[in-house]
Amino acid sequence: MSYSSVFRPGLFDGQVIVVTGAGSGIGRCTAHELAALGASTVLVGRRAEKLDAVAQEIRAEGGTAETAPCDIRDEDRVRELVQQVVARHGRIHALVNNAGGQFPAPLEEISARGWQAVLNTNLTGGFLVARECYRQSLQAHGGAIVNMLADMWHGMPGMGHSGAARAGMLNFTETAAAEWACKGVRVNAVAPG
Repeated sequence: MSYSSVFRPGLFDGQVIVVTGAGSGIGRCTAHELAALGASTVLVGRRAEKLDAVAQEIRAEGGTAETAPCDIRDEDRVRELVQQVVARHGRIHALVNNAGGQFPAPLEEISARGWQAVLNTNLTGGFLVARECYRQSLQAHGGAIVNMLADMWHGMPGMGHSGAARAGMLNFTETAAAEWACKGVRVNAVAPG
């Protein structure tokens, strides 16, 4: 599969970009696009086999990709992951905070455990990765963070847990954009759907 872009070739040459949720869907396609534009991509996700498959696809197209299996809900593991990336590459230029997961259910059927699992993945995990990328690299060098949202502005019937988490991510995005701008870090959000 060939990934062509509307952006100029080499746009991200020499940049290290971390993509969470890179094993499938939007994360996979984003990693392909960034690699096609010259980025050294770091593919993050829970399932090593999915990440390995995406890395092989990217390399077959001539791109650069490495895998970093990690449960972004684990604060210590996230800290270690970012340390390893910075040790290998010297810095992180950007983060695409894409990882997420949810299941369809009306609110009255969502258990506390199910609610918390979605919030931990879609909000807390994204916060942890962004915070560590900021602390360990972006704060000193500047860069960019793109957080993935969802179209949650008028509620998300059947997916209230995800809507609540994504609304929280919007607020986190706006807060981080204000607090981290003085260090040259741009923080934005994208809401497909």
